[in-house]
Amino acid sequence: MNPLTQLHADIDARVLSIRENNADWLCGKGCDACCKRLAEVPQLTAAEWDLLRKGLAGLAPQQLQAICQEIAALTGSAERPVICPLLDRATGACPVYAHRPVACRSYGFYMQRGLGLFCHDIEKQVADGELPNVVWGNHDAIDHRLAGFGESRSLTDWFADWEHERRVVDR
Repeated sequence: MNPLTQLHADIDARVLSIRENNADWLCGKGCDACCKRLAEVPQLTAAEWDLLRKGLAGLAPQQLQAICQEIAALTGSAERPVICPLLDRATGACPVYAHRPVACRSYGFYMQRGLGLFCHDIEKQVADGELPNVVWGNHDAIDHRLAGFGESRSLTDWFADWEHERRVVDR
């Protein structure tokens, strides 16, 4: 198993454990709040981009074109919060869910020292004492593992290079 696949398996195990012990967990299909309130354009390592690119390549042309338009609109924009350019706004779903980056997989299930949980809805539940027995994942450890997965760049930068490569091949 390659290191990224192993990391995904480790995250999936943490997520499953939390979900099994909290049947009404907020994060799930239909909740796209985090996808609509990103602080920055997502950052991906080279390994994450390789996986995501495979997912993008498998999309229908009209889906990929819509994502291209969202990324083009996002490129260079200073508007915050950022809405994930991969989000299908009509369905609230991610069309590349199986290929999504680690940040998306771990969001809502991992804490970062000094930065908290990130999801305001889950933070409210914690503050209200509704999630006393959750064993959160350590996002600092995730970041340490990600550091070994190659260069880290913004989704818009990876995408721009991929678009350029695709145009060259199409000529």
